[in-house]
Amino acid sequence: MDRKTLLKSERGVIRKDWRGKIPVALVYPNHYSLGMSNLGFQTVYELLNRFDDVVCERVFLPSDVDTKPRSSGDRLVRSMESQRPLSDFEVIAFSISFENDYPNILTILESAGIHRWSSKREEGSPLIVAGGVAAFLNPEPIAPFVDCFVIGEAETVLASFFQVYRESSDKPDFLERVTRELQSVYVPALYEVAYNDDGTISSFRPKKKGVPHKIQRSVVTDLSSWDTRTTILTPYTEFASAYLVEIGRGCSHGCRFCAAGYIYRPPRLRSSEALKESLAIGTEMADRIGLVGAAVSDLPEIGSICEVALDRGVRISFSSLRADSISKEVVEVLKKSRDKTATLAPDAGSERLRRVINKGITEEDILDATDLLVSHGIPNIKLYFMVGLPTERHDDVKEIVDLCKRVKHRFLKTSRGKKRIGNITVSLNCFVPKPHTPFQWVPFEETRSLKEKIRLVKDGLKKVANVRVHADIPKWAYIQALLSRGDRRIAGLLEMVHQNKGNWAQSLKAFPLNPDFFVRRERRFDEILPWDFIDHGIKKSFLIKEYKRALQGKTAPICQPGQCKVCGVC
Repeated sequence: MDRKTLLKSERGVIRKDWRGKIPVALVYPNHYSLGMSNLGFQTVYELLNRFDDVVCERVFLPSDVDTKPRSSGDRLVRSMESQRPLSDFEVIAFSISFENDYPNILTILESAGIHRWSSKREEGSPLIVAGGVAAFLNPEPIAPFVDCFVIGEAETVLASFFQVYRESSDKPDFLERVTRELQSVYVPALYEVAYNDDGTISSFRPKKKGVPHKIQRSVVTDLSSWDTRTTILTPYTEFASAYLVEIGRGCSHGCRFCAAGYIYRPPRLRSSEALKESLAIGTEMADRIGLVGAAVSDLPEIGSICEVALDRGVRISFSSLRADSISKEVVEVLKKSRDKTATLAPDAGSERLRRVINKGITEEDILDATDLLVSHGIPNIKLYFMVGLPTERHDDVKEIVDLCKRVKHRFLKTSRGKKRIGNITVSLNCFVPKPHTPFQWVPFEETRSLKEKIRLVKDGLKKVANVRVHADIPKWAYIQALLSRGDRRIAGLLEMVHQNKGNWAQSLKAFPLNPDFFVRRERRFDEILPWDFIDHGIKKSFLIKEYKRALQGKTAPICQPGQCKVCGVC
């Protein structure tokens, strides 16, 4: 779809005169529909445009239609608002949510005529900045392509970042100053990495005095003082024209596989008053509002909060529901919103494995939630599972099949009274060990084994009526694991993938390092991990203790902000 059509469909676009302003290109390294579905991307766009002397415009990965230049000198990558080429901007800020988008960063830079490697860029070239969830998990695989990273939540750091930018004489001066003045900004060129003979990291240290050894993530203590909601509405997103509102960050349940649950600690919810205000604004903008958060059903007073929208005929949808906290109040909101599908995430099939991952829900919780949803007119259920979790055995995978059949039995029993039978959709995803979690030391499972487990589930459910199975592709999960767990040397692989036009198989074969070193190897507790220089406030000793408890099948209590000192973040 061309830019003109997309722009005509949008409401809320911010247009500013460029004269006397710092032009910033906010780049989502994927296509328009995915970028405009990302609430973090939209929030940063609005935050940057609040500054009087900044003009921020959006840039996305060009679609196939856009890849043919209109003239020999025409650049392929242009901003949405003014259609200026990317090279016209002083600052190019990448908002990165997914590691698998890393290759697109190189594609965008080359298409804009900007050298991919930061060390080889000409004087006066744009400042390349990166942020987003992927960046504050582990920025090292793309560190050689980026001038600086903003590590953490943007709200509290952007004003200081641009103040340093205004006061700096040039890019080198800015990078020197910003790394000393802002603890949450990481400048890769000011750090050196050394390696042991076995390929592990022997040291990660600053090159100059005054450069901090650790990067402290920025964090918003009072979410209610900031708005995190849709800025631009468009029908061409993953959620159509839904107006998105963030209810909180982090999660108190402490699932050991969940990166968001750890890097966003302590968990924070917006106040009821702030949410009601956001929903009231949303009702003026759209006929559907999506509440976004790690565990929306944990939100207190959810019924009264949603009333402001429901009373005006606006539908409410939730990004996630926990089986043990689905109340009649929650289901009533779904029913009034005419929602036909709810998503539950058992994550593992067996009780044993749910204890290992500290999921905190039982089979009865899942079956009772099924009863409650179907009996209140929600006919379709999605069930989210993972394969390849630590300590997983054949019986645990078989339990996914058995649990789905028990859900189907309860589903049918309750549906008969409603005289309508819906569908159960099973989503199977490969577990990828993430940095800053208790499972950061575990290896990614072999793709052959993951394929066998997926086949086992598919075969076990293929004859069950009204049950559909959608599965992850293990080879792409392998790539995600490589990009999640790699160090700076992975930049060389990304360069090869770019030169080979996205051919990962060819690039992996030619790469001088065995990629299994980063993916399939169990890390040692005394090893320097590529992301150890980022301080999220959580003690490494706590993560080690949680990993050991997982192997013993022991659960941990929920996170209660300010009431304990166990993990260190409070």
